[in-house]
Amino acid sequence: MVKGSDLFVSALENEGVDRIFGVAGEELLGIWESLRKSKIKLVKTRTEWGAALMATAHSRLTGRTGACIATCGPGALNFPNGAGYALLGGWSVVMITGQKSIKSTPQAGFQSVDVVNVMKPVTKLARQIGSSRLIPTMVREAFRVAQEEKPGPVHLEISQDIADEECQEVDLIAPHSFEPPTASGKALDRAAALITEAKRPLLMFGAAASRSRSTTLERSVNRMGIPFFTTQMGKGAVPESSNLYMGTAALSKNDDVHEAVDKADLIVTIGHDTCEKPAFIMTKDGPKVIHIGSQPAPVEQVYFPQSEVIGDIGASLEALADRLEGKLPNAGALLPLRDGILTRISDGADVESWPVTPEQLLRVVHEVMKDGILALDNGLYKLDFARSYRTNFPNALLLDNALATMGAGLPTGISAAMLNPDLRVMTLCGDGGFQMTCQELGTAVDLKLNLVVLIAADGAWGMIAQKQAAANLPAFGTEIRNPDFVKFAEAYGAKGTRVESLDELAPALEAAFEDGGVHVIHVPITYPPRTPRAEFAQGQTAEPLSDPE
Repeated sequence: MVKGSDLFVSALENEGVDRIFGVAGEELLGIWESLRKSKIKLVKTRTEWGAALMATAHSRLTGRTGACIATCGPGALNFPNGAGYALLGGWSVVMITGQKSIKSTPQAGFQSVDVVNVMKPVTKLARQIGSSRLIPTMVREAFRVAQEEKPGPVHLEISQDIADEECQEVDLIAPHSFEPPTASGKALDRAAALITEAKRPLLMFGAAASRSRSTTLERSVNRMGIPFFTTQMGKGAVPESSNLYMGTAALSKNDDVHEAVDKADLIVTIGHDTCEKPAFIMTKDGPKVIHIGSQPAPVEQVYFPQSEVIGDIGASLEALADRLEGKLPNAGALLPLRDGILTRISDGADVESWPVTPEQLLRVVHEVMKDGILALDNGLYKLDFARSYRTNFPNALLLDNALATMGAGLPTGISAAMLNPDLRVMTLCGDGGFQMTCQELGTAVDLKLNLVVLIAADGAWGMIAQKQAAANLPAFGTEIRNPDFVKFAEAYGAKGTRVESLDELAPALEAAFEDGGVHVIHVPITYPPRTPRAEFAQGQTAEPLSDPE
């Protein structure tokens, strides 16, 4: 005989789960004991939301399915935000929640909430395990669904009595490898013909290209010789040190890179996911679009490609390169625009002022980080970093342009630091975003991580304050009263530094990395009024006011 909780944890081990993020609860006592006896490392977080965000980042960075766990009722109800984050971002996570006993109700309705139905809209699948004998099949199905395209979160609920139930031994189901399908030859020939006919072709790498983990994308791009730009979440899919890189679209229009986008007559999108805010707006009279992805493109108001190549992204691009290499006389037609675009993007980085501006902050952080990993929270500074922070490998800049939830930066940085102890890892947060999950600083200290947390503080919800100003509205409800972040860090056992001049910033960051451990660095930031081409210009209400940050 075997207990349900032991069978459940064995099924997780069978799926390759090596760590699980979560918070203890009464309904999880059996699962907790089984975890204690297992090889799975339990990462004790301060909140269930933090656990969900860390598990999602673990998936994003490893390509494997993350796992998190919470108790019933109030614990489980902290998962939906993290589930939405994983669902829109396309990251594979299995979210486990406990529940009161389902075969009897000795506590009546105490803490009982229909969590399965709460989770259904923000997961790919949500199910309750009704028998211990079903555990192996339900766990295997949960991981299968979470991993298949498009990856995302799956929810499993296991009640206290099912976890404590004893049953006959049930065989686990071994996972098997799966190779994504390849695109059809007809689709590839059709796309190759359109690219050959184009006068000013342009490539765009989106979120799914960063998930593909293909090692051939850069080689395929170089073979075709077509310049490329990226969405925010497509950064790093192809190294941005390439002489074909044209920039990143931080906005949907009026960004510097849109000079090339607007002049293109054909855009080939590679791994674009429409859950990400559009990098450009399709119009009837605009450039034609070829969609290359593992899934067909949904028809959207702003995205309706005229041709599609559906299959493994890396293999599809390589097959196109086979057809097109040396045969595209117009491949580099847009390249003369490159120097001007990249020069304008870097404007302002060398102008010294205090408090620091986003451009100055970006310059210093980029110099200090070298080949490290930077995890961004969501805030006004994110647009500048998306636009101008050069990355040369996927997930070197961890940002979210899908749900764009504030508070994700610190948990993401914690997972990155756990997985990459030999790299420099930094989390950049605004003061508002940091305070949403700041208690997870204790988790980072408990784990003895090397992590630098840089707080860019303006004492406000900066994005919303700027939008109020752009709409000629008075400032209202956007001010934030901050704690002493240095003392806050020290209270958790971390180290804290307050930067009081621009000259102190780089040395403070360098010292924190050299010292090791968890460091919190507070730097004041100011957001200069935006220029007419930028996010919040007067008269551009339709696009700027739709920004999700």
